[in-house]
Amino acid sequence: MKVRVRKLQERRGWAFGFAVAIVKPALLATTTHEWIDGHKLPESGGFVLVLNHVSHLDPLTAAHLVYDHGRIPHYLAKSGLFRNRALGAFLRSAGQIPVERMSRGAAGAFDAAVTAVREGRCVVVYPEGTLTRDPDLWPMAGKSGAARIALETGCPVIPVGQWGAHEILYPYATRPDLFPRKRITMKVGDPVDLSDLLEQPLSAAAIQEATNRIMAAITALVEDVRGGHAPAVRFDPRKAGIRPTGNPHKKDKA
Repeated sequence: MKVRVRKLQERRGWAFGFAVAIVKPALLATTTHEWIDGHKLPESGGFVLVLNHVSHLDPLTAAHLVYDHGRIPHYLAKSGLFRNRALGAFLRSAGQIPVERMSRGAAGAFDAAVTAVREGRCVVVYPEGTLTRDPDLWPMAGKSGAARIALETGCPVIPVGQWGAHEILYPYATRPDLFPRKRITMKVGDPVDLSDLLEQPLSAAAIQEATNRIMAAITALVEDVRGGHAPAVRFDPRKAGIRPTGNPHKKDKA
C-alpha cells in the first residue's frame, strides 16, 4: 500500500475533509489497492478524468486514487441526490456538480463542468453514463459528455482502467462483500490525443471520434489490469434493447 505521493495543493473544504475522515479509513479497512502510473495525473490545472464503471463504489475508489495524488475530484452527480436539503448542501460544499440525466437540464451540467475545468479542477466522468451492462463487465459504448468538455476547453483527458470494486459490490447487488479485503487496481494512462480534433470545427463527427478514442484508451487500460481481451465491438445497451438507466434486471411496474 502506498501513502499519498503528492501533497494536496487545493483547499478541500469542510465537506470533503469530513468525507475523507470517514471514507478513507473504511476503504483501507476493506480494500488493498495498487495505483499504477499515478504520476500521470496532472499536478495542477484543469482536466477530465475518465474511467470505466463497474460498481456503485467506483466514485469512492476513484476519489481515493485522485486524493492520494494531491488532487480533489469533482463529480457529475445525479441531480436527485441534491434534492435532499442536507445531502445537497454537503455535495455542493464538496464541489460536486448536479446532472439532470435524460433531460434538457444536462446542458447546465455541461456548462458547470466546463467552468470547473477552466477553474483548474479535476472533473471525473464515467463516459458510459451508468454501470456497464456488458455481461463480463467490459467497458460499453461511451456517451459524449467527456469528449464535449474536452473539445470545448482543450483540457487533457486522462484515462483510467480500474478493476476490483465489483468484488465488494457487484452491479445492483443489495449487499456488499466486505471481507476478506478486496484488491482495487487502477492504471492511469497517457492523455488521450485529441489535438487534431481541436483544430477542426466542433461537429457531431468530431465529438463521436473523440468519444471513440476515449473509450478505446479506457478499454486498453482495463485489458491491462484484467489481463484479458475486451470484445472487438463494445456492448451498446440501446442496440441490445436494454434501458439506459436503473437496474436492467428489474422489471418495470405496469
